Amino acid sequence: MPSLTRRATLLGAALLGAAHQPAAAQDAPFLDHEVRFINPFAPGGTSDLLGRILAEQLSQQVGQRVVVDNRTGAGGVIAAAEAARAAPDGHTIMLGAMGQMTVAPQMQRLPYDPDADLTPIVNVANVYNILVAAPNSPIRTWQDLARIGRERPGRLSCGTVGAGSSQQLSCVMFMSMTGARLEQIPYRGGAPAILDMTAGRVDVMFGNMPEYMAQIRDGGLRAIAYGAAEPSPLLPDLPVISRTGLPDFVIDNWFGVVGPGHMPPALVARWNAEVNRALQAPEVRRRFAANGLRAIGGSQDGFQRQIAADKARWGILLREHNIRTE
Repeated sequence: MPSLTRRATLLGAALLGAAHQPAAAQDAPFLDHEVRFINPFAPGGTSDLLGRILAEQLSQQVGQRVVVDNRTGAGGVIAAAEAARAAPDGHTIMLGAMGQMTVAPQMQRLPYDPDADLTPIVNVANVYNILVAAPNSPIRTWQDLARIGRERPGRLSCGTVGAGSSQQLSCVMFMSMTGARLEQIPYRGGAPAILDMTAGRVDVMFGNMPEYMAQIRDGGLRAIAYGAAEPSPLLPDLPVISRTGLPDFVIDNWFGVVGPGHMPPALVARWNAEVNRALQAPEVRRRFAANGLRAIGGSQDGFQRQIAADKARWGILLREHNIRTE
């Protein structure tokens, strides 16, 4: 048996035994060197912010440094391939994004099997989806966007960050439900799209609330409505699209912790427990609230059910609108 496999198996057996020990025994270290926490997106975005908040707290809990490693490109495929190749010994985990885990596998051939080569551990946080507009845009409400998009097809533009992104899926779903026709403008990331919106070159964008808050506060962007299921405490009076006329327009853009395939069940359980514990830490809760993040947590089974449900939901939209990789 290869040494890494034997080591992972022995570790899993030890953790299974520990699961039946008193609580003090379960606090025993289960890692012997630093943890690589792969992040699929570049520094500065929502994923990076969330990963660093979590890494700081987990470093305090697990007795080893948890080091964020940004592996960007191909909508998260490069990062997932790195995670899939890692030893399943608990020293490599990844922050898995909704699009990366549920959309990418349906749009392209991957260098790994997402079902066999990755192990879902726990869902971490939901990012509030929000519709924003350029400050000089005529859009004041989502109903304005729907009306002008129907009356003047292609007159208004909607920024996205590429095929299959939550930004694009939000835009396509909105058009499908309202009959509006918007020109989609793809970008390599949220930052250049925001710059073009503040300059008035793009009219609207659906996306992750944390990336927009600084510009909303400074007047560079106008917050229009939530695509999320509920409002954030940061902007509690902003309308929710699903509660004001489009009941099925709910965009759940989540991030969860994922490990390599074939992780021992007890090791998965230990990481699940540690992440759930981290989500209850006062400093994590404070920073989540301040940045428009909503903690999820829960069981591995619950996370797997979420992944399956979103694969089915977005798969329908991908096929109906022939959304493919660019």
